[in-house]
Amino acid sequence: MSASALFGTYARSGLEFDHGEGVWLVASDGRRFLDCGSGIAVNALGHSHPHLVEALKAQAEKLWHTSNLHSPPGGNRLGSRLAEATFADRVFFTNSGAEAMEAAIKTARRYQYDKGHPDRYHIVTFEGAFHGRTIATIAAGGQAKYMEGFGPKAPGFDQVPAGDLEALKEIVGPQTAAIAIEPIQGEGGIREIPTEFLRQLRKLCDDEGILLIFDEIQTGVGRTGKLFAHEWSGVMPDIMAVAKGIGGGFPMGACLATEEASSGMVPGTHGTTFGGNPLAMAVGNAVLDVILADEFLDTVKSKGLNFKQKLAGLVDGHPDVLEEVRGSGLMLGLKCVVPAGDFVAMAREQGLLAIPAGDNVVRIMPPLTISDEEIAEAVKRLEAAATSLEQTLKLEGAAE
Repeated sequence: MSASALFGTYARSGLEFDHGEGVWLVASDGRRFLDCGSGIAVNALGHSHPHLVEALKAQAEKLWHTSNLHSPPGGNRLGSRLAEATFADRVFFTNSGAEAMEAAIKTARRYQYDKGHPDRYHIVTFEGAFHGRTIATIAAGGQAKYMEGFGPKAPGFDQVPAGDLEALKEIVGPQTAAIAIEPIQGEGGIREIPTEFLRQLRKLCDDEGILLIFDEIQTGVGRTGKLFAHEWSGVMPDIMAVAKGIGGGFPMGACLATEEASSGMVPGTHGTTFGGNPLAMAVGNAVLDVILADEFLDTVKSKGLNFKQKLAGLVDGHPDVLEEVRGSGLMLGLKCVVPAGDFVAMAREQGLLAIPAGDNVVRIMPPLTISDEEIAEAVKRLEAAATSLEQTLKLEGAAE
């Protein structure tokens, strides 16, 4: 086999999938895998969801692209629906989460500029955060491993430990435009930000005349049992970045903002070639049709509780492999004793896909459409993976 022509930026599993059915992925060799990663929290409604498929096919036969020089087909409707369901008044559509965060950063900076504070362009973020892979968003995340080799860190981003209010107050000053935070750190290891800290952020922003940005790229669109995770706290942001689940697998994102926060984003200040294209808008509306249907989010809550309880039992039964279960709704994590990558690999051998994260955590984020029977099957496969790893540890111990 010849070497791949693709950039070598991924340590790929070697699996190649042919098609998907609900929560299942079928490899090109016919093997079936229970997908508890959802393409990193993207396939919110699973694979080949009939309503999404029909929406995309119908739009594909009509129009693919016109540019944002014209009114986007389906875009006004999707924007209005997102505004009606959230804190926001205005929406800017993008192609990805990183672009949504870029738009959020620019919106905050432009707001301060228009208010007569051109030197207020710093964004405060939190250690362990992940906000994307662009030059600006790796600076926002602040993790050295993502910035190494790409030149100086983009200016205007300050990091403090998550939950440390005093450190935050010390760094906020006349240079600060906004504070940006994930309600649950996904890449950082399914680390939930306490409600009280989010409330303190809101008060600090109000007191200092700065904006609050929530990054709900991974936590949003029903993942935790609310449309957006910040709703659990009752704390509302001024700006929010959204992606992943909103497209159900089709590449799209959005930056949501209040009328006030978005007031500086006038013609010429920002743009996108493909953001808000008719195909994305058709799929985004179809996703909301399902997510906003009566009782859908209630079922996510109940399934999430069921899954978390079962995972807690798994942790109790395998203390040499697993340490704790974290998360909310169907955004769950298993903190590992063994290397998280080893657990992910062993789960894959058992026909289950999961995703490693920071803090030696394995993310469990299945489609929101997973059934209780499929949850039981997932736990069965995770149990087999844990047992196999225990046996390996015993063999290694005996050999020493």
